[in-house]
Amino acid sequence: MEIGSILLGFIFLLNTSFAIVMIFRERRDASSSWAWLLVLFFIPLLGFLLYLLFGQNLSRYRMFQWEDRKKLGIDKLLATQLEEIRNNSFVFKSETAKKYKQMINMHVLNNDALLTDNNEVEIFTDGNEKFETLLKDIEQAKHHIHLQYYIFKKDELGKRLVSALTKKAEQGVKVRVLYDDLGSRSLRPRFFKELRKAEGEVEVFFPSKLRWINLRLNYRNHRKLVIIDGSIGYVGGFNVGDEYLGLDPSFGYWRDTHLKIQGTAVHAIQARFILDWNQATEKRVISYSPELFPEQPITGDSSIQIVTSGPDSEWEQIKNGYMKMISSASESIYIQTPYFIPDASILDALKIACLSGVEVKLMIPDKPDHPFVYWATLSYAGELLKSGAKIYIYENGFIHAKTIVVDHEIASVGTANIDMRSFKLNFEVNAFLYDVDIATKLYESFIEDMEKSRQLTIEAYVQRSRTIKIKESVSRLLSPIL
Repeated sequence: MEIGSILLGFIFLLNTSFAIVMIFRERRDASSSWAWLLVLFFIPLLGFLLYLLFGQNLSRYRMFQWEDRKKLGIDKLLATQLEEIRNNSFVFKSETAKKYKQMINMHVLNNDALLTDNNEVEIFTDGNEKFETLLKDIEQAKHHIHLQYYIFKKDELGKRLVSALTKKAEQGVKVRVLYDDLGSRSLRPRFFKELRKAEGEVEVFFPSKLRWINLRLNYRNHRKLVIIDGSIGYVGGFNVGDEYLGLDPSFGYWRDTHLKIQGTAVHAIQARFILDWNQATEKRVISYSPELFPEQPITGDSSIQIVTSGPDSEWEQIKNGYMKMISSASESIYIQTPYFIPDASILDALKIACLSGVEVKLMIPDKPDHPFVYWATLSYAGELLKSGAKIYIYENGFIHAKTIVVDHEIASVGTANIDMRSFKLNFEVNAFLYDVDIATKLYESFIEDMEKSRQLTIEAYVQRSRTIKIKESVSRLLSPIL
């Protein structure tokens, strides 16, 4: 009995110490702190192990550095652009971009997101079309191919893509592949054996030093980027796997949104890849060369900022962009996201928009790929209903798109979901587009998807079963750390 009491006292003291460290050293937001306190006190010891795996705070570390960025002249361009925007001397080629200069200023100031206005954009909502186009562009590559995905599977699509990359590497094209260790956990180094034999390079983001234990597994590089010859860039929601072609029966058709960009915005996509790549490798760092950042011809007139965020950053840049878009809306806000677990600021902003007469429409999946996340999503969507928003449940498979369209004028497309994981824990990248034509096309895609969805009414939501209510309550309680 005495030994047991001593042991319990020790565990209590240990948990209390962990709690103090978490609150005063990590400086988390209140909701996340309370969630972790519940875990620590209700699951002693095991809770601490979970905290080691999922609760580390990376904001104290400067992870991404690339001194060669100075050779691009980006710092000078950013300073000039910021000064001109502030003193109203900047010449906007787009009236839409000019209208949203405050948001542009915010991204330039806090994220070094240079505004570029000579871009051509192609939108993909179907995985087959996206990957067929990507494979054609890979086939035409002359100098380099940089490819980064959160999930890279060793299925038919994965094999086809690696085969195409290997072929180009054999032709002398420099091929670099970067994937996330957790997202691509089924991959083994031998999958890229032929690519490496052809002098292709492969790196892993946050690899586990022990096969089954990774103390940084909660921090995932969720970005999906491809850069070809420094002149073509891809960014969006599609990963590499057969399910993204609609070949997984459990998901059915996979509805996503991806962009192909040509223009100076590709330089920003390239710089982001290089930062991620150099963080992941010690021996094969990328140094500046003009071929990586070729002069871009004027192929279009779309104004774009490439915005990135991650747990290493002081600011939640993409979330701030979402907030600014929502607060600027005067007519409509259309959101598609597979996971809707907003923090209080986003939820309140959407409620205020609804109560102000702005048309708010949210589209979410009708099936879970992560059960707790799905039930938390349903809970928050139900709360938004009460403010007058219209909620649509996509029934034609699984919707994985991460898009926001405001007032048919501006849009955001990328990798960040409307959830606290994307805002705080994942490394993400989004394109913020100030272009009426692109916003209109994304709006039209939303309208088409509405025909394949059912509307969730307040009456139907109120009548949900007690079991579903319990699932929602538990999931919502855990939502800050999902």
